[in-house]
Amino acid sequence: MNPLIKFFRTKIYTAVFLLVVILLIGITGYKMISSYSWIDSLYMTVITMTTVGFGEVVPLDDQSKIFTIFLILASVVIVGYALSIITEYILSKNDIEELIHKKMQKKIDSFKGHIVICGYGRNGKQAARKLLAHKKEFVVVEKDKGIEERLQVEGVPYVIGNANEDETLVQAGIDRASCLISALPNDADNLFVVLSTRQLNKSINIISRASLETSYDKLKLAGANNVILPDKIGGDHMASLVVVPGLMEFIDNLSIVGKSNINIEEVAVEKLYGNSKDVRTIKDLDLRKKTGCTVIGYKDENGEYLVNPEAELELASNSKLIVLGRPEQIDALNSEYNIN
Repeated sequence: MNPLIKFFRTKIYTAVFLLVVILLIGITGYKMISSYSWIDSLYMTVITMTTVGFGEVVPLDDQSKIFTIFLILASVVIVGYALSIITEYILSKNDIEELIHKKMQKKIDSFKGHIVICGYGRNGKQAARKLLAHKKEFVVVEKDKGIEERLQVEGVPYVIGNANEDETLVQAGIDRASCLISALPNDADNLFVVLSTRQLNKSINIISRASLETSYDKLKLAGANNVILPDKIGGDHMASLVVVPGLMEFIDNLSIVGKSNINIEEVAVEKLYGNSKDVRTIKDLDLRKKTGCTVIGYKDENGEYLVNPEAELELASNSKLIVLGRPEQIDALNSEYNIN
């Protein structure tokens, strides 16, 4: 939550607390000093605090009059304070929200090569968690203003607006982004977002969610690089736990999220051999000896994958290696080659 809003709310809570305290003091005082019933004590306290001018329940004695004077003076101060705080909060709320949005937009405008996530439902939130774990810059586009406070609490950069509108996507920096994740619940909305994004940024990598298998080809045709069917993936995973349970449990334990439990890493070969001219093959890297990690995959410059590549495989420019290791071995790899 924004510090200014939190500050105002704290002051409002304080004002309400003081009102309740003075109300209880008034009720208790009239009950004990004037021997009023609880209802009469409440009535006298309320008309005294609000200074409406109604008559007394019964004539007051000197002690009751002195107590009433004290209650009136305290009430004027406390009620006046409460009204001023509430009025100030109402008048300032719009200004505070505008300042928050301006500050957020300034932060988003500084991003380049970031990821834009459309929709902060189950899939969008999970994607955001993974990106946070890997310290990737991203912006969430969400039209439901009701979750704005949650986004602020979680420290997630966001734009409140309809992802189907080009203006909203531009606000999220789609023209400077490297990737879009469209995780809206409706396939038609995802299709529209993919079309708009591809027009605004020809080179961006687009990943879209789809509920129906019939939407797969349409989204690919619209410009999505990858289309994910969560229900299909979930069903396949559950079936695999029946067919090959041991293998699936092993794969489930291969985490790629978090700081202390990463087991798999994808690394550009340029990061691994740097300026060294002696490195030509996977064997030359000698990752196993240096870090303990094992190379389990190779992605060439054309995006083609090779599982379990040979040690004598020559490394091409713009290619990547997929390495496997225990968390401490992955940490050693990142430290050895300054990989963020």
